[in-house]
Order: sequence, then structure tokens, then C-alpha cells
Amino acid sequence: MNEPLFLGRQPILDQSHNLVGYELLFRSGDGNSARFSDNLVATATVINHVISELGIDVALGPYQGFINLNESLLMSDIIEFLPKDKLVLEILETVTINSSIIERCRQLKTAGFKLAIDDFIAFSEDILPLLDIVDIVKIDMALTDPHQLDEIIARLGKWPVKLIAEKVETEEQFDRCVQLGFNLFQGYYFARPHIISGKRLSHSEITLMKLMGLITGDAELKEIEEALKGNPVLSYNLLKLANSAASGLGREIGSIRAAITLLGRKKLQRWIQILIYSNSGSKAKFPTPLLQMAAMRGKTMENLVARKKEAGFVDMAFMTGSMSLLDALLAIPLPEIISSLVLDRGVKEALLNREGELGKLLSVVENLEMKSLPEIDLSELPYLTLHDLSIAHAEALSWANELGR
Repeated sequence: MNEPLFLGRQPILDQSHNLVGYELLFRSGDGNSARFSDNLVATATVINHVISELGIDVALGPYQGFINLNESLLMSDIIEFLPKDKLVLEILETVTINSSIIERCRQLKTAGFKLAIDDFIAFSEDILPLLDIVDIVKIDMALTDPHQLDEIIARLGKWPVKLIAEKVETEEQFDRCVQLGFNLFQGYYFARPHIISGKRLSHSEITLMKLMGLITGDAELKEIEEALKGNPVLSYNLLKLANSAASGLGREIGSIRAAITLLGRKKLQRWIQILIYSNSGSKAKFPTPLLQMAAMRGKTMENLVARKKEAGFVDMAFMTGSMSLLDALLAIPLPEIISSLVLDRGVKEALLNREGELGKLLSVVENLEMKSLPEIDLSELPYLTLHDLSIAHAEALSWANELGR
């Protein structure tokens, strides 16, 4: 291909904050704009990139995908090659609803595809027949008059459709959408820090943060061992991890000390960073989507510098990305979290102020998460290209999906 392609994924959650799917956002290398939407050939190329080259399992993991269709793509034979069990077809608001479109949607529904109406705003005579066919209606909270929402939701209740609230950016918006009867929610509200004054960490969170502090502070092996021994669940999981790593060595790991020695401090640190997101206990509101996002940030940053920088910088890149959402997870200000850890100055500056080389890298991977992006500027990171960014992001997708399993 002549230019790099990016696959953006925006999480879709249910009322219990479980990750159930992603909207797949196709972006070209000319500033991450989705300029393929009006070009059938280019759109087909992108679909081939995602389905055939990258692989649907890498793109989605165990979750369902939502893909936008313009009129040309909706009417084309390309649809027949899409996996109907993994993808929901979103009919864009720009599609003119007529008898041909209605008939095509009936054919796709009969073939086993799930259909959704994107950016539903108001009822009209031409859209009513479509409501008899589709499975899902998506309502953009930024485009819909909040005073009309009650009436819209009540009227949609006549059809057996699920409702997705799009562009939910705050917890207050989420609560309002739950009250209105929305089933699914799309937006980055779950990743916004919701700081609770005087919040206390759970026992498991305290243990993990203590371990992080010991490792980043270069504590003695005995101290790390004692901290792990104080938590039977962590000890058990560590031994499982170590024995998995030692499976090719023909020996069993039966002690915490042996497990730490085999894995090494860097791998142990990475394991704990991931556990903070995935195993932080019932007080964590959104562990799964935050785990995916943090893992993607860390691994993408690591991949970007793996062939360009020394090992120490590569480790710091992963740490910076993976720790960048801790305030959203723990509901504690990031400076307070960082103060309890011994971190390299470059990591601290990146996390707190997006400064320095690591800060610039973090800003780049954060931009990759957004639905609409300005042109990605790599001028301050001259050793990187958009092709590097595309490859690093794609490789991180596969790795992060495995964590979700």
C-alpha cells in the first residue's frame, strides 16, 4: 500500500461497564482522517487490510466489531466477505434511505448480518421501514437535543432494537443514559479520572502499589519476596506465570524467590503494572476497558522505540504508557500515585505534563484513540515515521487482546 493505515478502536460497554465491542475506525496516513468513506475502492482496501492482512481476531480479540458502511459499500458485493458473526454493519446517516436500500438491508439481515442505524436523530417516513429491520440504533449524545431524548427513546420502544448512546464523555451523561434505557455506551467517559477525595485503596491495590514501589525503588530481593508472600493469590499467580515461562526449561518453579529470579525485575514489574488494571478488585469501575487501553498505550510506545533506543528507554516507554490511566482506575490524583513510586524523571515528566521524549510519545498514542484527529505530528520524534506508527499499533493490538483473554 502507498500509505500507512491505522485501525482505531472505540470501546463499547454495557450497563455493567463490561467491554462488549469496538467501533472500528479506519484512518489513512494523511493525518488520520477517515477519507476512505466516499471511495469504494479505498474502503475495500482498508477492509482487506483489517480482515485479511491484520486479521479479525487481532483487530477485535474476543469482542464484537461495528463497521461503518456508506451507500456504495452497502450495495457492493464486498459485504459478503465480512464475518457476520463478528461484525455489526452500521448504516451511516449520509445514506439516502430508499426502496433499494431497504431491500438490500433485508437481504443482509436474511443472510445473518446484524444491522445498526448510525447517528439516529429524528423519525421520518423513509426511516420507519428500516427500523423494522435493524437490530441496533445509535444515538449521538452530542447531536441530539437532550429535551427530545425522552420522546425519542419512548417511541423507539415500539421496535425490538438495542440502543447505543454515542459520545458519552462524563459519568453524569452515562447515568442519564442508563435512566433513559440505553443498553450500550460508546465514548471515553470510563477513562476520565473521577477523583474521590480521601479515597482508600483496597487491600489488593495497596499490595500491588507497594510491590511497584519496591521494584521501581530497586529494593532487595528479600523485601519483594516478603511482600508477595503476604498475598497468597498473588503468590499463586506468580508461580503459575513463572512455571509457564519455565515450561521449555524442563524444570518446575516451586518458590517465590525462584519465580522472581527466573522472571527478572523488568518482567515482574510489567506483570504487576498489568495486574493493577485487571485485578484491582471490585472498587475498580472499569477494569477491562482500562486494561485494554493501558496495555495498548504501553505496548505501542514500546514497539515504537524498540528498534531505535536502548533497552532501558524501551522499558520506560512501556511503563509510561501503561501507567497513564492509573488515576482513572484508582480514583486518586496521578501526582499522589507517582509520589509513592521511585520513577525516572523522564517518566514522571511524561505522565504529569506530557513533556520530554516520553511525553511526546505518549501524546501520539493517546491521539490514536480518538475518533477524529488532527494530523499526527512526528516532527519532534524524527526517528519515527507514520509507517512505524502503523506497524507498532497493529502489533500492540494482538498483544493487548491476549491480556483480555
